[in-house]
Amino acid sequence: MVPVGTPAPHFRLPEAATGRIVALTDFAAAPALIVAFLCNHCPYVMHLKSALAELGRECARRGVAFVGINSNDVTRHPEDRPERMAEHTRTAGWTFPYLYDESQEVARAYRAACTPDFFLFDRERRLAYRGQFDESRPGNGRPITGADLRTAVDGLLAGRPVPSRQLPSMGCNIKWKPGREPEYAAS
Repeated sequence: MVPVGTPAPHFRLPEAATGRIVALTDFAAAPALIVAFLCNHCPYVMHLKSALAELGRECARRGVAFVGINSNDVTRHPEDRPERMAEHTRTAGWTFPYLYDESQEVARAYRAACTPDFFLFDRERRLAYRGQFDESRPGNGRPITGADLRTAVDGLLAGRPVPSRQLPSMGCNIKWKPGREPEYAAS
């Protein structure tokens, strides 16, 4: 996992629903930023779809920036194409920008491994948390609470240390283009 304190890699990507370009610098005023690597078809993302919509609205009320990024290979996974992302944003009720990383360079820069994969950055855009949303998984019967990510956000906003126990996200591997899988994804 990327070490806590790592600076947020820059991104400048199109929002699927609007076509506008969204960059890391657009969130400079926010006291915290969540970057979530998502996609349209992963059962783990689908499991959290409504909870992500709720978290997005909660973040907006608290001034926390939230952005979703889809880095999947759309040639092999056409359900993740930008027009399907725009449709997914509407049906899921997501109010946060959902961006398309066609080159997969942003996912590589963040060392994203799966969908969903969550990164929380502080005001200076240093990594404070990278890990799971909570302990709920499709079929495990545990309630979806967002406890792990919410605890990290709450601590960050209150000026308290973010918990050092950070469990990696679980989900579907990012669907890399042939020959583009980064070394860290192979381990």
